[in-house]
Amino acid sequence: MVHELADYERAADRCRLTGAQLDTALFGPTPALFGHVAVDGDDAPVGFALWFLNFSTWAGVHGIYLEDLYVRPAYRGTGAGRALLATLAAICVERGYQRLDWWMIDWNPAATFYASIGAEPMTEWVPYRLSGTALRDLAGPG
Repeated sequence: MVHELADYERAADRCRLTGAQLDTALFGPTPALFGHVAVDGDDAPVGFALWFLNFSTWAGVHGIYLEDLYVRPAYRGTGAGRALLATLAAICVERGYQRLDWWMIDWNPAATFYASIGAEPMTEWVPYRLSGTALRDLAGPG
């Protein structure tokens, strides 16, 4: 489904994740990625949430960063996405985390859904990223 999400986000050619990589990230000796899968009545997967911990230095506690949330098109509007987010919200409350964060592509119609559950866009924050040559250049030799 990760590849389905990449296709939906118009970036299928950039998704190189393998099953082995995902398996290691989720189930290896020191997992740093966590996931939940939504299933239908026949236990067929219909959606997923992949997340990891972040940390607020101001609040002094961890939070959840939702890397990917995806529900297959035929199951959108069925409550699968809400159930996945509710699971993450419950983990936050249970563990004393104060926030659940994620990014969304600006053209994604899910913005209406997110607003309906009380999520607010953080327009005052601008994301930055270092990757590729810039990342290697900053790291420098050795």
